[in-house]
Amino acid sequence: MAISHAILAVLLESSCSGYDLSKQFAGSVGFFWHATQQQIYRELTKLQEQGYASAEVIRQEGRPDKKVLSITETGKDYLRNWIQEPLDVSPFKDELLVKIFAGELVPKATIIKELENHYIQHKVTLDTYLSIENQFFAEPNNLSLAAKYRYLTLQKGISHETEWLAWCDRAIKFLREHESPD
Repeated sequence: MAISHAILAVLLESSCSGYDLSKQFAGSVGFFWHATQQQIYRELTKLQEQGYASAEVIRQEGRPDKKVLSITETGKDYLRNWIQEPLDVSPFKDELLVKIFAGELVPKATIIKELENHYIQHKVTLDTYLSIENQFFAEPNNLSLAAKYRYLTLQKGISHETEWLAWCDRAIKFLREHESPD
């Protein structure tokens, strides 16, 4: 997947300025596809050059003009074709797991502290997802089709974070219960 697909997916939801797109990106697909604001702006230029996105300049009093970006029909076709292509499973990369794999090189307390840190981070993310679910998806059966697809991605995020928390708990407990020389 390219960042272009993620940006077009956000533009599919609504037209917006580059700044607003960066904010919407961070609060939607940004939960599972990271991109910096610079990457987003660079890609928006390419998408416009390719005809996948268009920009309308909105004049503003006392402020710089605002460019509102929209996905074009060509962009929708590009995104539609990509969605219909079969995908391989994405490779799983996680620095924490590499640290744990080689954890024998440091005191056990170092690894436990890192696990506790990750637990806190995953708990914050889970709380964010649950808040989004309560705010926007309280009645899943009454959602529009587009919202149902967004809800499914949120459910995957909730499951992912819930499993991370459970795994962190199990790993910490395991390391504490199995005393061995550090």
